[in-house]
Amino acid sequence: MRTARRGSVEVPAFVRQLVKGTEKMVTSFFRGGRAEGEEEEGEEEAVPSPYLDRPVLEKHLVEGHVKWGVSYALASMQGWRAHMEDDHNCFPELGGELTNWGFFAIYDGHAGSAVAQYCSQNLLEYILATGAIKAKEDKEQVSEGIREGFLRIDRHMHAMARREGWDRGGSTVVAVLLSPRHAYFINCGDSRALLCRDGRVCFYTEDHKPYNPRELERIQNAGGTVAMQRINGSLAVSRALGDFSYKEADWRPETEQMVSPEPEVCELERSPGDEFVVLACDGVWDTIGNEDLCAFVRSRLQVCADLREVCSQVIDLCLYKGSLDNISIMIICFAGAPRVSPEALQREAELEDLIETKVADIFEELRARDEEPDLLYVLNELAAANIPGLPPGGGITSKRNCIIAAYYQQKEARKPRVPLDLGGSEDSL
Repeated sequence: MRTARRGSVEVPAFVRQLVKGTEKMVTSFFRGGRAEGEEEEGEEEAVPSPYLDRPVLEKHLVEGHVKWGVSYALASMQGWRAHMEDDHNCFPELGGELTNWGFFAIYDGHAGSAVAQYCSQNLLEYILATGAIKAKEDKEQVSEGIREGFLRIDRHMHAMARREGWDRGGSTVVAVLLSPRHAYFINCGDSRALLCRDGRVCFYTEDHKPYNPRELERIQNAGGTVAMQRINGSLAVSRALGDFSYKEADWRPETEQMVSPEPEVCELERSPGDEFVVLACDGVWDTIGNEDLCAFVRSRLQVCADLREVCSQVIDLCLYKGSLDNISIMIICFAGAPRVSPEALQREAELEDLIETKVADIFEELRARDEEPDLLYVLNELAAANIPGLPPGGGITSKRNCIIAAYYQQKEARKPRVPLDLGGSEDSL
């Protein structure tokens, strides 16, 4: 019996065949419903689409291990977006008396990447500059220092924007600050963090959306409206750093503007049952829920020792589920996280054997009718089939790379072979 393995066929070959319909839909929708190259008479040049005709699939991968018992990894991908606007930082050891403290964050920029990049380079420094983060931990003081750090960096960027004449662009932030005793979950916007403890979702941050009652009240009090679930019909988040055109109500404090830079900080005492933390931008959460993602990550940790690969599989899952956004995810594992087990590897190998068998059966069935299956047909057939043992939270979608590999293996095995003329011929004399 084989052990579990990764599919060996490159994703771009799959995308070229699988997403042709999606490409046409995206292109048509963002070009006013007209086919590519078609223009109306006298029409001015169209506004550039925020989406590409084909996704950018290269992944940026980061991993690390910390002597005080934490391992982490990040994967990010531009995807269908015209530009990569996500950023991140990982500070597993803050140094000095805070050597056993760590800070991890994902920044999801919008209307440009400038704010996300600036925050990834400077936010932690602003938080530490408050003096609230000390080895002798006071959790209320730490939480207040985090909030003050956010407000200080936003004030600084606002002053720069006024001085240099720019006001577009912002970034959400989701982060976790780990001390030896506590985890401080930090959220400003609609990215999200969750904590898996004892095999289930123990905690997750709440998204800051304009239609949430508390957010809506603040927006309206600051002179804004919410239309199409967006502030003034435009911005889809109600808290962010940057976005200074929404922070010009001089009669209201900075935390009461249409867009607030104030994060929510939630402190949890660490537990031996803690398994992992997930930080991810909305490109992940738009396609998968908390419980499903938690279950999927747990199942992958039992069959894959490379945490970067687990993050990469989450990105693939979100892409295959239809995410059109930049996609970034970070997983921070504690000592209690699931580990690779022989039993899980055996189950995974048996599942992939079953998938390969079903792909072969589809080829046999169609070949008997002198038909040739394409990849979309095989995917649809397997999606409708009853396949036991699929990864929880991922389902058949999470095994598409395995299906692709099996499909091309069948194509190659059934390709007609040209006989070799080893004896030569009269024409060659």
